[in-house]
Amino acid sequence: MLVPGTQSPEEGSRPHLRATFLSIIISRSEFLSNVFSFKLVSPFRPTGSQPEAIKKLNDGLAAGDQCQTLLGVTGSGKTFTMANVIVAADRPTLVLAHNKTLAAQLYQEFCDFFPHNRVEYFVSYYDYYQPESYLPAKDQYIEKDSAINPKIEMLRLSATASLSYRRDVIVVASVSCIYGLGNPENFRSLGFELAAGQKIGRNDIMGKLLDIQFERNDIELMPGRFRVKGDTIDIVPGYFNDIIRIEMFGNEIERILEVDKNTGEKKEEMKYFYVYPARHFVTPESAQIRAMQSIRAELDEVLPTLGPIERFRLEQRTNYDLEMIQETGSCKGIENYSRHFDGRSAGEKPYCLLDYFPDDFLMIIDESHQMIPQLHGMYNGDRSRKKALIDYGFRLPSAYDNRPLRFHEFEQYMANVIFVSATPGEYELKKSDQLVEQIIRPTGLVDPVVEVRPIDGQTGDVIREVTAAVARGDRALITTLTKKLAEELSEFLADQGVKTRYLHSEIQTLERTEIIRELRLGKFDVLVGINLLREGLDIPEVGYIGILDADKEGFLRDSRSLIQIIGRAARNVNSKVILYADRMTDSMKNAIAETKRRRNLQLVFNTEHHIVPKTIIKPVKEKETDIRDVIHVPKSEIPNVVIELEAQMNVAAESLDFERAIALRDQIKKLNDRMKEVWKAGAEKPAEKPGKGPVKPKPGGSKPARERPVQEKPEEAGGGPGVSAKTVKHAKRKDSV
Repeated sequence: MLVPGTQSPEEGSRPHLRATFLSIIISRSEFLSNVFSFKLVSPFRPTGSQPEAIKKLNDGLAAGDQCQTLLGVTGSGKTFTMANVIVAADRPTLVLAHNKTLAAQLYQEFCDFFPHNRVEYFVSYYDYYQPESYLPAKDQYIEKDSAINPKIEMLRLSATASLSYRRDVIVVASVSCIYGLGNPENFRSLGFELAAGQKIGRNDIMGKLLDIQFERNDIELMPGRFRVKGDTIDIVPGYFNDIIRIEMFGNEIERILEVDKNTGEKKEEMKYFYVYPARHFVTPESAQIRAMQSIRAELDEVLPTLGPIERFRLEQRTNYDLEMIQETGSCKGIENYSRHFDGRSAGEKPYCLLDYFPDDFLMIIDESHQMIPQLHGMYNGDRSRKKALIDYGFRLPSAYDNRPLRFHEFEQYMANVIFVSATPGEYELKKSDQLVEQIIRPTGLVDPVVEVRPIDGQTGDVIREVTAAVARGDRALITTLTKKLAEELSEFLADQGVKTRYLHSEIQTLERTEIIRELRLGKFDVLVGINLLREGLDIPEVGYIGILDADKEGFLRDSRSLIQIIGRAARNVNSKVILYADRMTDSMKNAIAETKRRRNLQLVFNTEHHIVPKTIIKPVKEKETDIRDVIHVPKSEIPNVVIELEAQMNVAAESLDFERAIALRDQIKKLNDRMKEVWKAGAEKPAEKPGKGPVKPKPGGSKPARERPVQEKPEEAGGGPGVSAKTVKHAKRKDSV
C-alpha cells in the first residue's frame, strides 16, 4: 500500500482518471491528489464585514493562534467566510455542528462551494437506537436494539476513505465524531490494491474481500457486498453506489470497470482500484487472537470479585461472545471489547474520527455555544449507563473504554480551531487569542424589528400576523416551550385554515431537511416547533417569528437563545419578530439591546455606502428523500394530504415504481388510522384551543378523503361521530321495550 502523498517513479507521468471527483474512485493514481488545493466556486466575492474577518482569521492561523472566535450575526455569510479561510489554510478541515439538521445544511453549502474537492458527511447512522442497559430497581435488563441507516453508513465510510488518500477534504460532522471508531491504521493497511494485468487468483480476491468484512451475495448487490459469476467479480464498496467490475482471464486481472448499478452501463475503465474495508471495525487475525486472550485474562481476574449470580451472568455471557468471535469473527456488542482489539490500556482514549485526520488539520466549531456544552456532556452520560451493566455482571469493566472522548481528551486535537457563533460562550471567549466580529451583511439586510406584546390574546395575534405574512408571500416560524403546546397550536392553526406543520424530535434526520424544503416551496406556510427552530435554519422566506412565553426564564429563553431565534428572521427585508410576554426579563432586555446595537451599526453602514437592503434569494434544492413520518401533519389537514398521496401512489404504480407506491400506501394507512383515532376522541372530548379551554367541534368534523363511515345501528356503533352516548342509551331502551 502506498502512503498518501507518495508515488512510485513511474506514476509521475500517469494522467488522473478523472478531472473532477464527483464520486469516490480510489486508485493508486489518486494518491497524488494531495497536490490538489481547495478550489472555491462561487459567483460572489467577500463584501460587508467578510473581507476584514477573512484577513484577520488567516493572519491568526499564519501567526500560529491556537483558537480564534468568529462572532458573526445570522445571515452575514459565516459559511462563505469559513470557505475562504479553508482555501487559504489549504489543509483537511473538520466542521462540527451540534445537530443533524445544521450538519446537513452545512454539508450542502460546502458541496456547492467545493464541487471539485471532497466534502463528506459524518453523523450518527442510527435511525433508531435503544442502548443496552440494566435497571436494578426493577431487575430489568434491556438488550441493545438499533436500526442503521445504510445511506448514512455509506457516507461515514466515504469520509474515512477520503481522509485516507487525499488532503483536499472537508468533513461536516456531529458529536458522533468523538465516539469510538475502528483503528485508522487497520482501516488503511487492511485494504488492498487491484490493477489491470495483476497476477492474482479469483479465490484470492474473494478471500481478501471476506477478510475485510465484505459479504458475498449473488442476488442483491448493496454497499459492502460482492458477487461472483464465472471469471467476473462485481464489488460495491461500502462508500460507493456503483459497481466495480473485475474481469479475470485465468489468474490475471484483465480489466477493471466502473458499471452503473441500475442500468449496467459501463461508465469508465480503470487501471487501478484500491479497496478499503467495508466496515470501520476491522482487525488482522493476529490482533483477534491477542484480543481473545486478553478478554479471557480480564474475565479470570474479575470473576472472583463478584457474587454468585453476577459471576454466573458474566461468565456465561463472555464465554458465549468468545465462541462467536472465534467462529464468525464477530459477536453482538463486540464494540464493548474494543479496548482488547485495539490493544489499548485501561482508561486510554478510544480511536475516533479525529484520529483519521493528519496532525495539521483545521477544526471549525459552528454554533460553538451549543457544541462545546454538548462535547462536555457525552462522556458522563455514557458512563452512568454502563456502570449498572458492569456492577451487576452483564459486562466486563473494559466496556467502560468503549466510550466517547472526555472533553480534555478532545482538547488535545484543538491545535487550529475557529469557534463560530452569533453568541459565543464564556469558554470560547476565554480560550481565543482573538475575537473577530462580522456584523455587516453582504446583502445590506439589518437585524429585524423586535416587539414585545402581552400573552393575553397571543393566539389571535399570531393568526393575524401569520395571515399578513402569508399575504406578502412570506412564511412564519412559531416557537413554543412544550411539545404539547406545539401540537395543540398546530392543530388550532390548521382548524383556522392555516397550512401548518409541526417539526418535532421524532422525525428522522433527512426528513427534517425535506420538511424545511417544503416550507420554502410554500406547500405550507407555518412551521411550529420547540428547540429545532434555532441555529442554522437558513430560510430567507421567513417574514414573521412568534416567540411564545418569552418571559419564562430558562435554557430555551435565555439571552443567547432569544438572539439566535431572532436571527432566523434576518434574511428577509420585511421580517418581524414578536416576543409574547407579561414582563421584561433580564434575558429579554439583553437580547433586545444586542439586536438593537447590531441593527444600528448596520443602518449606519448602509447609509454611508448607499445600500438598499434586499431579501436573500436562495434556490431551493431538489428533493432528496420522502417524508415517511406522518406525525407532523395536523389532524384537520389529513384528508387533503391523503388525496395528494393517493395521486402520487397511482402515478408511482403506473410507472412501475412499486417500492415507492408501497411506501406511499403505508403512509396513507397511517394517516387513516390517525383519523379514526380522531373520530373516537372527538366523540368523547371536544378539541381545545391552546390555553383557552374547550372549543366546540365543527359540524360533521373532518373525515378521511374517499372514506365515509358506514351508517350503523346505534346499539352496534356504541357511539361515534355525530352520535351521542345519550342517543345510544335511549335507542337501546326503546328496543328492549
